Amino acid sequence: MKNKIFILDSTLRDGAQGQGISFSVEDKLKIVKALDKLGIDYIEAGNPGSNQKDLEFFKRIKDIKLEKSKVVAFGSTRRADVTVEEDKNLKSLLEANTETVVIFGKSDSFQVTEILKTSLDENLEMIKDTIEYLVSKGKNVMFDAEHFFDGYKRNQEYAMNTLEVAKEAGVHTLVLCDTNGGSLQGEILEITKNVKETLGIIIGVHTHNDMGLAVGNSLMAVEGGATHIQGTFLGIGERCGNANLSAIIPTLELKLGYEVLSKDKLKEIKSTAMYISEICNIPLKDDMPYIGESAFAHKGGMHIDAVCKIPVSYEHVKPELVGNSRRFLVSEVSGKSTIYNQIKKLFPNFKKDSEEVLLVTERLKELEYEGYQFEGADGTVELVIRKTMGKYKPFFELKQFKVIGEQPSYGGEFSATAMVELTVDNNYEITAAQGQGPVNALDKALRKALEKFYPLLSSVRLVDYKVRVLDSDKTTASRVRVLIESTDGEEKWSTVGVSEDIIQASWIALVDSIEYKLIKDIERKVKTYF
Repeated sequence: MKNKIFILDSTLRDGAQGQGISFSVEDKLKIVKALDKLGIDYIEAGNPGSNQKDLEFFKRIKDIKLEKSKVVAFGSTRRADVTVEEDKNLKSLLEANTETVVIFGKSDSFQVTEILKTSLDENLEMIKDTIEYLVSKGKNVMFDAEHFFDGYKRNQEYAMNTLEVAKEAGVHTLVLCDTNGGSLQGEILEITKNVKETLGIIIGVHTHNDMGLAVGNSLMAVEGGATHIQGTFLGIGERCGNANLSAIIPTLELKLGYEVLSKDKLKEIKSTAMYISEICNIPLKDDMPYIGESAFAHKGGMHIDAVCKIPVSYEHVKPELVGNSRRFLVSEVSGKSTIYNQIKKLFPNFKKDSEEVLLVTERLKELEYEGYQFEGADGTVELVIRKTMGKYKPFFELKQFKVIGEQPSYGGEFSATAMVELTVDNNYEITAAQGQGPVNALDKALRKALEKFYPLLSSVRLVDYKVRVLDSDKTTASRVRVLIESTDGEEKWSTVGVSEDIIQASWIALVDSIEYKLIKDIERKVKTYF
């Protein structure tokens, strides 16, 4: 095991600057608790001098006991021609009452003269005064050298001067920032190495993903001597985002042998990512390294056969190390071995030479001929297996549903109403709901009717809905395939429906989604009981 690498997560500060991201104070508190549970060293939670929301957060976080993480307040150096005692931003930083603060200042001469509109000497004084002042107040100070790599390439002497001034002022960590995300890996390695050898202080790195190199650049900085990495947990952030910590942390531990998280915490990285993505209200991308649904998914027959024999043949790490799992994607090119592995996941004692393998394989191929596609619909695949093998009992019986479109929409808000009539164990239920469009209304009405009998359905919601026309030459009479993705906040699953009627196709996918959830809840209860 190599040395410790310290992680600063900036999801709540830099990540909040990403398009479509907006955190409430409650959201921030939840994410802090999740990151603390995982064992992140520092959580950069916002700029208390920028808005009331961050001020409220820092007041409330004082009453929450964290096990590992240190919450960090973020702010800038004092303004030009203003003393540290008069600077409102620094007053807010002190009011936040965090043990550690992160201060950013310009390290690029161009940024100083053309953006800040001040002199190079004044900028150095701003850095020096701010850090000395905060250190005198008992703060542990990190200095984010903004635009450092660009500044180093433009004016190496001045960029290094900003770091030297910060070091002399008593800074704890110097963080080299690739603010524009435009530096190459070789440049990051060479420059970081030179800074570390010259200054001999704790060096950190903060990279952006404008060329898709944020993760690689962070790792190059570590090779150059950095022992502190900043990023966001899902890579969210301004423009193309920040360095993705959910990819960096496993690589540091599993590939490079560094100590990052506490023992056995790495297996919680996927569940933490899913939780944070829910709070951010963004889907966790399937192709994300280590934690995505496709990270350990195999479709090609030869690949599946090889992985079944020796997993390392097509997997660079064991999926369970990062809390993920292996998936075999079912499609029209799937062989019996693929179907057998899908069945065995559900029924571990199932025999490979059983007739049911052929029956399930043929049934899946029949459905694909009708327009179904299963590689992105694991929930429906499981239900098809259970139904074909006689291992399925419906949770309710539909009597009828009706959907009414409304134009203009009711009160300018809802454009459709759905009514659902069903029975559960001979218990009759009828209910209605309004929604934004017929599918949304139908989804609400169905869950509303069933929640009386299955309360846990209240946690389920749709996170994605896709429609594809299968035979466009038939115009409005074409068959459509509806793929929906659902979540209960802990797990995600996908289901699919096909019909000439888009409402009917949506209904099929919705019912599969709900029945999949109910089956999983029953299985969890059984496992817990035994």
